[in-house]
Amino acid sequence: MRSGFRTGFWLVLLAVLFVWAGGLLGGAQGALLAFLIVLAVNLIAYFASDRIVLARYRAQEVTAQEQPRLHGIVSALAAKAGLPMPRVYLIPEATPNAFATGRNPQHAAVAVTAGLLGQLDEDELEGVLAHELAHVKNRDTLTTTIAATLAGALALVANVARFGYAGRGRGRGNPLALLLLLVGAPLAALLIRLLVSRIREYAADRDGAQLSGRPLSLADALRKISHATAQLPLSRGNTVDAQMFTVNPFTGGLQHLFSTHPPLEERVKRLQAQAAGAQ
Repeated sequence: MRSGFRTGFWLVLLAVLFVWAGGLLGGAQGALLAFLIVLAVNLIAYFASDRIVLARYRAQEVTAQEQPRLHGIVSALAAKAGLPMPRVYLIPEATPNAFATGRNPQHAAVAVTAGLLGQLDEDELEGVLAHELAHVKNRDTLTTTIAATLAGALALVANVARFGYAGRGRGRGNPLALLLLLVGAPLAALLIRLLVSRIREYAADRDGAQLSGRPLSLADALRKISHATAQLPLSRGNTVDAQMFTVNPFTGGLQHLFSTHPPLEERVKRLQAQAAGAQ
């Protein structure tokens, strides 16, 4: 409940920031136009994200006959969580990782890499899959779409205003205020979007650990995935997908500073505390 309240608070703050800063930079009409453009793009991504991302990673749907171990774990966890059985996919990548996609529980898919099946034991695999199903149950795809729409619309308004094409807003008469809006408002929106993503990751860790009953196994899995990611990165992919994975598979550059995931140490610490509280 606490994570849900925090998510709602930051989404409301992001909406207020967009209305305020977007109105100053582009005027009401400019801000509305930018919002509608970005909304259309994100709606397309929202409804087609499963097909797009699965194709990007060459994921192949597998049956219970082809992957009985994987299907068995997903089926048991979905039933326990009260979710429809999602489609199950295998990604031909040696690095261990997983993600869930789909606009709602009725259209969900869970994809795991070949490396995840090979490097994790049964309990660790169950912990990761429970984490991903928690994302499905919490409808985190919808939450991140809302955050992306608002942050993207504000960034678009700022980009247009930077080249002098925005409508006349109250902030355009003061060059310093305009500069702060052009740089500060989109950056603040991005940071809020990342914060929302991190809150949802913590919630998925917590809810997934409750679902599997094995918080320490999930913690061990996170360590293994993180270590392997540094040693054996994905052979293909796009950083825009980072928030979907159990552990951010893209490293280097500013990825650590602008990561969609919380620090590994803090995730493990919280799971350890959750395990201690359950004993």
